[in-house]
Amino acid sequence: MAKLALENVRKIYKNGYEAVHNFSLEIEEGEFLILVGPSGCGKSTLLRMIAGLEDITSGELWMDGEIGNYKEPGERNLAMVFQNYALYPNMSVYDNIAFSLSVRKKDKEEIDRKVHETAKLLGIEQLLDRRPGELSGGQKQRVAIGNAIIRNPRALLMDEPLSNLDAKLRTQMRVELAALQHKMKTTTIYVTHDQTEAMTLGSRIVVMKEGEMQQVDTPANLYDAPANKFVAGFIGTPSMNFFEAQAVREEEGVLLLVGEHRIRLSGEDAARLRAHGADKVWLGIRPEDIAVSAPQEGRQTERRPGWKEGLLADGNYLEVLITDIELLGAEKLLIFLLYGKKYVAKVPAETQVKTGEQRRLYLNMAAAHLFDCATEKRI
Repeated sequence: MAKLALENVRKIYKNGYEAVHNFSLEIEEGEFLILVGPSGCGKSTLLRMIAGLEDITSGELWMDGEIGNYKEPGERNLAMVFQNYALYPNMSVYDNIAFSLSVRKKDKEEIDRKVHETAKLLGIEQLLDRRPGELSGGQKQRVAIGNAIIRNPRALLMDEPLSNLDAKLRTQMRVELAALQHKMKTTTIYVTHDQTEAMTLGSRIVVMKEGEMQQVDTPANLYDAPANKFVAGFIGTPSMNFFEAQAVREEEGVLLLVGEHRIRLSGEDAARLRAHGADKVWLGIRPEDIAVSAPQEGRQTERRPGWKEGLLADGNYLEVLITDIELLGAEKLLIFLLYGKKYVAKVPAETQVKTGEQRRLYLNMAAAHLFDCATEKRI
């Protein structure tokens, strides 16, 4: 296992494009670190710089207390798993797994023992005589991982390894990868654009945008306390809703005016907004923190697990038009229109609502997020 550190790392290409800006991070021994972000955010470039496949323009890469900028890829003892598997089609599964040891002229008995140990760990012992063309996508990925881990690398680098698999197999492989990393305790850096993979696999997640780190934290903290509007919108499915609001300070709290709607803030949220001083804010509400009013007058508003009494205050609702409904099994998505923009609520499947209806949607303000309109940072 290795402890890696990146200090003010930058990547600037010959055409002047800066793919990674002043990136600094310490990666602990045995950590499962996820680099996540939209296409073109620099996450794969960063991984390739760690591997030695891209030069570092400036800054330092440290590996177990030694600077690694100028070490050749083979000298770093890092293993990489690629999106396209990178297997030799004319070689058997056995030879593909054994390849990294064979080129190092290891003893044949040692190679044989390690190949069978690795194949058993990955559940592919019965495939050792086959060639890659005879394997499924999931089996190919297991072989690629076997080739990477057999030589006990100081760290495992994975570049979107599950993106070529279908949805069901991706879910299965996520579980297997998490179990494998937990068993091996190998320092792992995993690149993905899929935030579901990031949330389910990583002990820590780095969210990137346009070459810059936006936030590094545990999955739970990223979800509950996003550092800015970009992180809030990127983490979570469906994405967080953002309503532009005007803050009005009163003695008993703060009112947020969303168009003609008056949303009341109190307690810590109101205190933070008072201290911050912003007049215009983004009010962030996740789809699962929106409830639908009952269709008959006098019935209680539908409540969700985790919602507390008193949070559905009379003022904390929006009058909206339901434009579309998407059934997801136990839940359904309500796409609604407010002031010409579309938003999403996630409600239980049994919730009675129809497209074309004007409905009152209540907001769980205990789970609200506030962001400065100018800087987009969390308040």
